[in-house]
Amino acid sequence: MAALQLFSEQGYDETTVAQIAERSGVTSSTFHRHFPDKRDILAAGQEALSRLLAEGIAEAPIGASPLDAVADGLTRAASLYEPERSALVAAAVAASTELQARAALKQVGTTAAMAEALVARGVAVTLARLAAEVGALALKGGFAAWIAGGTDQDLAALMRDELNRLRTTAAQL
Repeated sequence: MAALQLFSEQGYDETTVAQIAERSGVTSSTFHRHFPDKRDILAAGQEALSRLLAEGIAEAPIGASPLDAVADGLTRAASLYEPERSALVAAAVAASTELQARAALKQVGTTAAMAEALVARGVAVTLARLAAEVGALALKGGFAAWIAGGTDQDLAALMRDELNRLRTTAAQL
């Protein structure tokens, strides 16, 4: 959290690893044992997010459509987001093109995790990829609405609402 607070106070580019380590009460070498560089602080939790998405999809009721299974994954994943940390991460990403690129790579990972979980449920690969892409858009859109509207809202409901909007929109294709 120290790094995110520093990013908020002085900007991502202006924050050094030494400052993060000092604020965290550790040495720079200890910092580097946990994170190769400061960008990786924002990727912390990526594995947990992918795991929760996949678990929610895997545990969806038998016979659930691919998008209904994705909705269950989004609901499970929403539990990972902490309001204060999420707001700081969103602000840091919005202010840095480097972090925006990193966020796009993170989205690729979450999309792949959802697609793999859908394929494991027996969904055809092309359909699984499409449902996962829609799920990634719903995650991104729901998260953006949550940050913009205040983190006291129900993030899982916002993600599911976004998924339903996307489903309705896709039907017009």
